[in-house]
Amino acid sequence: MKIRFAILGILLIGALIMTACDAGGPPVADGDTVRVHYTGTLADGSQFDSSVGKDPLEFAVGAGQMIAGFDKAVLGMKVGESKTVLIPAADAYGERRDDLAAEIPRVQLPPDTDPKIGDQLQVSTGQGPLVVTVTAVTADTVTLDANHFLAGKDLTFEIELVSINGEPAAN
Repeated sequence: MKIRFAILGILLIGALIMTACDAGGPPVADGDTVRVHYTGTLADGSQFDSSVGKDPLEFAVGAGQMIAGFDKAVLGMKVGESKTVLIPAADAYGERRDDLAAEIPRVQLPPDTDPKIGDQLQVSTGQGPLVVTVTAVTADTVTLDANHFLAGKDLTFEIELVSINGEPAAN
């Protein structure tokens, strides 16, 4: 009988140690500085960005450095944890806005500019420089779009939490 209790006690202690090791430490909270690896894909499965094979991305949670949905996705994660999240356009780069695209006369561009669809140009505004994308070109006009290229798109991210406040996963 004593041997059974001793074995049960050893198993219980082992299970508690395993649970503590698997816990990954404290969860991510607002204000923490985290490092993550991520891969971002679109609904069709095409990849638009990834940190895999590079240094992890570091940011302060809740500081407005990331899209809102990404900030929310890492909250509560523990070091070593991975997850896949779908971030709707509203929590990513927002919905596409038609008022951010404009057709302008080609003569308004600098004379040495030969715009092509997909080119990115920097234009001056009252609030500072703005990057726009050329979306259409004719002999007389150029259409410029100030929407982010991911605006209006739902994004899927695979996220792996590497560290919180400089503390990597325990081995």
